[in-house]
Amino acid sequence: MSKTVNIDWNNLGFKYMKTDLRYIARWKDGKWDEGKLVKDNQICISEASNVFHYGQCCFEGLKAYRTREGDIQLFRVDQNAKRMQDSCRRIMMPEVTVDQFIDACMQVVKANEAYVPPYGTGATLYLRPFVIGVGDVIGVAPAPEYIFSVFCLPVGAYFKGGLAPVNFTVSEHDRAAPFGTGAAKVGGNYAASLMPHEIARERGFADCIYLDPLTHNKIEEVGAANFFGITRDNRFVTPGSPSILPSVTRKALLEVAKSYLGMEAEERDVYIDRLEELTEAGACGTAAVITPIGGIEYKGKLHVFYSETEVGPVTRKLYETLTGIQFGDIEAPEGWIFKVK
Repeated sequence: MSKTVNIDWNNLGFKYMKTDLRYIARWKDGKWDEGKLVKDNQICISEASNVFHYGQCCFEGLKAYRTREGDIQLFRVDQNAKRMQDSCRRIMMPEVTVDQFIDACMQVVKANEAYVPPYGTGATLYLRPFVIGVGDVIGVAPAPEYIFSVFCLPVGAYFKGGLAPVNFTVSEHDRAAPFGTGAAKVGGNYAASLMPHEIARERGFADCIYLDPLTHNKIEEVGAANFFGITRDNRFVTPGSPSILPSVTRKALLEVAKSYLGMEAEERDVYIDRLEELTEAGACGTAAVITPIGGIEYKGKLHVFYSETEVGPVTRKLYETLTGIQFGDIEAPEGWIFKVK
């Protein structure tokens, strides 16, 4: 690296830090421009931009990992690109091609290589791609122009003091509507989750469990993450629903459970009143990979899975295997790893 940065890698949190360069491309007159790297982390746009008034925006989250050998790699970045295309399509924004998405991420990582944490710290370089509607528009309609950007920042290991279970409570609020935007990673879904999250935190829980919006009988998501459970007959199960955001991490865990742990794995309904069928449970997503669930409060009663203080053996093995793949210590399935060169 031609540049060094003075960062306490072992004590990074999950908070914004300005890095050197970010990628920005603009869509106008029916096409995206070639995009470029810029130093400025401020975006100047019209006060009438669609993103402000009608919420036309979506985003992604992924990480760059430093391997034991010092290489840098991205994990299943093509899946993030395809999910962003799905999000853009759902709210009438122009799609970014998979190639442009991957190239933008690669450029940003290479330009900020000094900020990729060393192997062994548990820290990573977090990338935040996003698309927003801009330009002058005041009626409810798609924006006339768009911005696609990718910025990055180093983030610490999500668990300070190691992997540990936390408790959740079932929310009375819905995360998404039937046939709504639940499967798209759009900003409005997250704005709607702020109040239920705060209510759960005020009651001493890590976050809330959202049930399916149609019947309120089935688990859908855990805060901003996907849910999974381990059944008494050692199956990996995770909810399947058109209003769940299709997590890249969950998709990977389904394959890890089958191919690395030899488990049966499936997407199916997980009923809130049948928690006794599960011996372990967790939430999964990019930031934490896996958050072990100690217990879930439902109708005033806390159902405890494996333990409120210890991580279940299958959950731990899933976490160690997937992070081992991400950091290059365990051989990955074909097509999962993208080397930054």
